[in-house]
Amino acid sequence: MMRYSSLCSSYDYGNAEYWNTRYLEEAGASFDWYQRYSALRPFVRKFVPSSSRILMVGCGNALMSEDMVNDGYVDIMNIDISSVVIDILIKSRAHIPQLKYMQMDARNMSFFLDETFDSVIDKGTLDSLMCGTDAPFSASQMIYEVNRLLKPGGIFVLVTYGDPSVRVPHLNQPGCCWKITLYIIPRPDFKTAVGSSSLRSVMEPVPLTENGLLPPEYVLEDPESHYIYFCKKMEG
Repeated sequence: MMRYSSLCSSYDYGNAEYWNTRYLEEAGASFDWYQRYSALRPFVRKFVPSSSRILMVGCGNALMSEDMVNDGYVDIMNIDISSVVIDILIKSRAHIPQLKYMQMDARNMSFFLDETFDSVIDKGTLDSLMCGTDAPFSASQMIYEVNRLLKPGGIFVLVTYGDPSVRVPHLNQPGCCWKITLYIIPRPDFKTAVGSSSLRSVMEPVPLTENGLLPPEYVLEDPESHYIYFCKKMEG
């Protein structure tokens, strides 16, 4: 897997034209960024009840939503900036009534009313925007919209390469108030060095300092780990 910094310098992941071209070339093949649902399931099940009304932001051609339906989730709205992938999914997932699809930019989800969803899930979309033009402003727009769409007490699930030093400031922008629980898991293809063993369980939340940073003594088992933020929307 390419390093996140390399991905950002190689492609404009915040551009709809890039994604339309890519999905046409992939001809309907599925691809899950970062982690499959099987790896995320223990965390998602802990924070997101199966009865939740869920918004999957930047769904792409991943199997995540379909896997969640197979695991008992009943209402998932999927959006993506690419009209090409949405057209493909509307046709190929027509037999799954629990899944709905709309072409939409995560930076402007004004189609939905305030407090529409119990949970919003993002697996790589914020990272994509951080690779595009006007990255800080784009990230701010998306997080503002996520906060607006969540019901009080709702959960924003953010799966990202971004460590707390670069993601928590965006999450805690003015107008947003979250209770954040963080987990860190290695990439699926990461192999632990021979003879080494981890003293930590990935199911243990990682404590953050008062400034929202990792403790100075915290050492990543995988330098390119994925960070999973479960952000509960609190009353401002």
